[in-house]
Amino acid sequence: MMLQSDINQIIETQKANLAKKDPGLKRDALATFPDLSAFALIVSGIRRCGKSTLLFQLLKERYPDALYLNFEDPRFYEFGPTDFARLDESIRASRSDVLFFDEIQIIPEWERYARQKLDENYKLVITGSNASLLSRELSTRLTGRHITKELFPFSYHEFCSFKKLSFDKSSLLSYLELGGFPEYLKQGIPEILNQLFEDILIRDIAVRYSIRDVKTLQRLALYLLSNVSKPITGNRLKTLFEIGSTSTVMEYLSHLEYSYLLQFVPKFSYSLRKQIVNPRKVYAIDTGLINVNSGSFSEDNGRKFENLVYLYLRQKYREIYYFAEKNECDFIIVNNGKLVEAVQVCFELNADNMTRELDGIIEALIFFNASEGFIITLDQTDRLEKDGKVVYVVPAYKYLSK
Repeated sequence: MMLQSDINQIIETQKANLAKKDPGLKRDALATFPDLSAFALIVSGIRRCGKSTLLFQLLKERYPDALYLNFEDPRFYEFGPTDFARLDESIRASRSDVLFFDEIQIIPEWERYARQKLDENYKLVITGSNASLLSRELSTRLTGRHITKELFPFSYHEFCSFKKLSFDKSSLLSYLELGGFPEYLKQGIPEILNQLFEDILIRDIAVRYSIRDVKTLQRLALYLLSNVSKPITGNRLKTLFEIGSTSTVMEYLSHLEYSYLLQFVPKFSYSLRKQIVNPRKVYAIDTGLINVNSGSFSEDNGRKFENLVYLYLRQKYREIYYFAEKNECDFIIVNNGKLVEAVQVCFELNADNMTRELDGIIEALIFFNASEGFIITLDQTDRLEKDGKVVYVVPAYKYLSK
């Protein structure tokens, strides 16, 4: 329980700190945000990707009189459900009808309170770093009354804007090395990404889900981070890490995915059952995070490069698969069972890998009865034809800057 005076003081302090905040690079996502009305706007994404800065940009541009509260402030540690009535008093005193709640999902029964404020005709923006908690609780309390947007670390386009670089091979390689976490790009201190990795595993997963075997969780996460772009299965991981059951492994993978640390891409199949049982390919939220926390990537640019292309596609599309029959195509974008885009990724296309890379995407195009696809490379441009299909070879710095 908290005192009314303490809540008021926190609001005033955070407001003063916000006024001094650097607005930072204007995020591309801001242009996609709808005007607030009867819907709550939910912004989710991994820790430290810039959600609070984005809220500040939204507040400054559209809602300068909004009331802002960051519930991760240590002074809110004693805040409980009974304190929402005191918060109501503070909101009424502010005379604001727009509420910005940062990381409110750490407060029990927050979703009831969000629904209450919507029913009272407040405009509401909420951020959170756990997709599962937000989606599950909102679907229960705010059915049909929320719009969800995801925020990622800087895209290649944003990275170049932030660093004042041109779209070319040099900036692409720099992005591949550094990734897109804003604070790391500002300070260049590897410990920032080391601590982020640990915070996600401990605070967002182990503590939240009462996981006792933290060491195994850490080992599993580091293994996956070191093996991006590779297929994995629950049974294989169960054996490798001597975990009691496959279901426990799958729970760990689910937590890692909902925290946004890792993503898992299924093999394409029209059968949902086959999608579930087939190996999934693992990708990380950021290549800088890979480089800092994994020691196995000193020379392996190919898999990080594929991860980079995945992140670009993930910000544009939701239905992403890999295709594997006789050959393999890295990414298949599907909408309602129809192919939207077929993408093969190859750091450098040469005589040794040309047949494998081309046959993989051609097989996918034939399967979906599509006419063209893309091979994304570091710095090559070409136009290839086979079996009546056209494949455009495109440098990543052009493809990712669209």
